[in-house]
Amino acid sequence: MSEVVTYSREGTIGVITVNYPPVNALSHAVRSGLVAALEQGQKDTDAKVLLLVCEGRTFIAGADIREFGKPMQEPGLAAMIELYENSDKPIVAAIHGTALGGGLETALGCHYRVALSSARVGLPEVKLGLLPGAGGTQRLPRLTGAQKALEMITTGDFVAAKDALALGIVDSVEEGSDIRAVGLTYAQKIADEGKPARRVRDLNDKIEADKGSDVFEQFRAGLQKKARGLFSPFKCVDAVEAAFNLPFDEGMKRERELFMECMESPQRAGLVHAFFAEREVSKVKGLPKDTPVRDIRKVGVIGAGTMGGGIAMNFANAGIPVTIAEVKQEALDKGLAVIRKNYENTAKKGRITQAQVEERMSLISGTLTYDDFGDADLVIEAVFESMDLKKKIFGQLDEACKPGAILASNTSTLSIDDIAAATKRPQDVIGLHFFSPANVMKLLEIVRGEKTSDEVKATAMALAKKIGKVGVMVGNCYGFVGNRMLHKRGAEAMALVNEGASPQQVDKVLTDLGFPMGQFAMSDLAGIDIGYSIRKERRKAGEDVPASWMDKLAEQGRLGQKTQAGVYKYEEGNRKPIPDPQVDQIIAEFRQEQGITPREITDQEILERCMYVMINEGAKILEEGIADRSLDIDITWIYGYGFPAYRGGPMFWADQIGLDTILATVKHFHEALGGEQWKPAGLLEKLVSEGRKFSDL
Repeated sequence: MSEVVTYSREGTIGVITVNYPPVNALSHAVRSGLVAALEQGQKDTDAKVLLLVCEGRTFIAGADIREFGKPMQEPGLAAMIELYENSDKPIVAAIHGTALGGGLETALGCHYRVALSSARVGLPEVKLGLLPGAGGTQRLPRLTGAQKALEMITTGDFVAAKDALALGIVDSVEEGSDIRAVGLTYAQKIADEGKPARRVRDLNDKIEADKGSDVFEQFRAGLQKKARGLFSPFKCVDAVEAAFNLPFDEGMKRERELFMECMESPQRAGLVHAFFAEREVSKVKGLPKDTPVRDIRKVGVIGAGTMGGGIAMNFANAGIPVTIAEVKQEALDKGLAVIRKNYENTAKKGRITQAQVEERMSLISGTLTYDDFGDADLVIEAVFESMDLKKKIFGQLDEACKPGAILASNTSTLSIDDIAAATKRPQDVIGLHFFSPANVMKLLEIVRGEKTSDEVKATAMALAKKIGKVGVMVGNCYGFVGNRMLHKRGAEAMALVNEGASPQQVDKVLTDLGFPMGQFAMSDLAGIDIGYSIRKERRKAGEDVPASWMDKLAEQGRLGQKTQAGVYKYEEGNRKPIPDPQVDQIIAEFRQEQGITPREITDQEILERCMYVMINEGAKILEEGIADRSLDIDITWIYGYGFPAYRGGPMFWADQIGLDTILATVKHFHEALGGEQWKPAGLLEKLVSEGRKFSDL
């Protein structure tokens, strides 16, 4: 008998217990143990009903990630589930915590399912570029019907216990916290009523009801927009459809074929890399695990604009009181009104209740003086990109805030060390770079200064998790990691338009790669005035920043979506970018002023110049130690800039293309175009010469 799975009996109930911390994952030992325990239960003549229950905080939460990428040892999951399904004795699965992926598939192989009201179930394999491969696509629709099964499997979203009951996934939902007691009570009821083993595979009412309908055709049409560029969601639809068109055993074979197609897809590799990278990124090089963390109980935010308001919402959402400071009452009132409107809109969509709107608003207050930050544990400055202004603010905060308070800047480009120098506590200064919209975007780029203490670094990483962000620790330089690479891409995109491409051609190449929007549409979303301010600051600092037709847009008040005109124009209430002949004219005049004769530019050149310049810059960032690992860059770009997760991030994508190909192209553009941005990174040359990848570092 396996140590992680045990068999015992209570009265007439045979109890199979899984105890494999932390999440009872379906490792080889667990699968083997489940088979052995089932055999023992079948031989136990005094056991009338079998109960499958798990110790710890959760039911089986899926596959064992330690076995990812390795051949599955027998017994395989599908074979194990089949043994449970074919049991002559009824088997009850008692679900608490989460039953995910193979865990839910195991429960579906049992004959009855009881869940605590706090439990959740789901089949999230699609998020790793896969589909449920142990009968999930064949059994779930027999309980829920086609539409709900398709929604669950193609999104990978979790379903709360009460909703699972309504859908027919579970048979009973009970209050309480003792899942073993709940399971035993339900199993005893099954025994007392003499209920037989009820196999999900034999339930065909929902199959017959949806057979021959156009639900699959309609669902595929909807996926064309929702899952644009993705592979596995469409394979999920094919697999579910097989449940309606084929006998169960043949449907299982079809599911396996489609599962293997997903396994062989490059997208699966990219999504698995992103999955592991997100977990690894929380481990900061050189930061001891036992570093003390400060308690953040009250937060201050400077600036009630779009960014400041969004930042404040993150803390209110996490139950942390926050005070927002503004210079004028009018600006403060406007900012607080926008926050309330955002919450009200979320409530209208059913994502939060009206009571939660009021609860969160009660945690947000306003002020016109930094004196109200005297008891704040953290203050975040979120004003526009002016070093002079930021230094002035930090000098004032140094006087107003208590000893030990962390002072953070939301700067997207400026030196944290220069900002910290305006205080007497540089050890307590750090960069917390949120991404717009700050209450939605998951990335928090945490910028360590030269003198930032380990305690402050550890606190920032822990805080990111508390407010639902993915925190990435990076070093201090112009633009840090994300914007440093973005500005290289932006410069190439600008150059390409100067030379003859249109903004929409450049943007289409990027969206075809999988980005949700292109370079110029993103500029419109962020606000053209932001880039304009950055360029002015750089020129003020003595940098040679070339003239730009984007400056002309800013000077004409075309600031992007907020003015309904930027690189594109926008209709009221619609964010869809529309090409604007006026901008074409501005670009044409700019080319004429600069003496540029436009030429035809291919999509391939746009792809290589926009993306390979980023890869080369990423290599320099690694070389300089601004990012500790290539996965830090990958996660920054996935969660901060919309890099398609199925491509694994820019550095993983470069590994897939081949660093020798990247280097050869970088050298070509260095010879053809010149410029520091095309000078091959020493690390890139080194890796190619050694036959290694970024992921090998």
